[in-house]
Amino acid sequence: MSDALAKSYAEVTALRAADPQAIQRAWGQRTTRPTVRDDGRLMIVAADHPARGALAVGDRPTAMNSRTELLDRLRAALANPGVDGVLATSDILDDLVLLGALEDKVVISSMNRGGLAGARFELDDRMTAATASATAKARMNGGKMLCRIDLDDPGTVATMVACANAVNELADLGLMAMIEPFMSSRVNGKVRNDLSADAVIKSVHIGQGLGATSAHTWMKLPVVEEMDRVMDSTTLPTLLLGGDPADPDEAFASWEKALGLPSVRGLIVGRTLLYPADDDVAAAVQTAVTMVR
Repeated sequence: MSDALAKSYAEVTALRAADPQAIQRAWGQRTTRPTVRDDGRLMIVAADHPARGALAVGDRPTAMNSRTELLDRLRAALANPGVDGVLATSDILDDLVLLGALEDKVVISSMNRGGLAGARFELDDRMTAATASATAKARMNGGKMLCRIDLDDPGTVATMVACANAVNELADLGLMAMIEPFMSSRVNGKVRNDLSADAVIKSVHIGQGLGATSAHTWMKLPVVEEMDRVMDSTTLPTLLLGGDPADPDEAFASWEKALGLPSVRGLIVGRTLLYPADDDVAAAVQTAVTMVR
């Protein structure tokens, strides 16, 4: 096991300024792990929203403004031995690896963050973050891509092509390609994801058909009504996303029910666990861990 190269956030900044190669060394020294082991279940925390300009949690529009606070919350979550790993963009992952928080953890890079929240081009989910080659070089487990499908937006096909290319590149490197598909549209100028069972099923079929092989493809799907029908639409291993629910208790109950379905392999949750209403990250994470395990 490698030691943390930075003991504080000030040291992280100092290393970035004076010794940027420390980040590469930290990735090279990190103890890695296979994506699936033991019970075959996964509990992943997600923190890739900031790179898309999505900083709100519930009724707190600036909840994720502070990077150090986010890192505090992520480190608290990752300290739970039942948490298998993290999904994030490279800026966050580089901080965490310097701090020694990614030892023996599954690490999934976030690839397309170009569809900025609230932008006129929000549905143009271009690849602006991690690449497959960088993901492999850092010995991560895989990469995740958002694939929002708007049948009225001709630009959707460009997103699909980009995601298909990413699936191919990750598969060629033997890495997980995680697809997060949605049927989306603009309602009163704002992008909305259709969370009806039939819409999610359609998105699954489109998403799982991307790329030249599905051998390394996983799905990241929302928990919706009639989740049994949704999961009957795929044989791909699936992690359930948390979203930003209005009622966390209701969300926890829906996750627990869905975790028993075929193909479901665990949870990949961000805001609900990292920014719970009572700010007790450890308790929220433990509740989720208990359900997954």
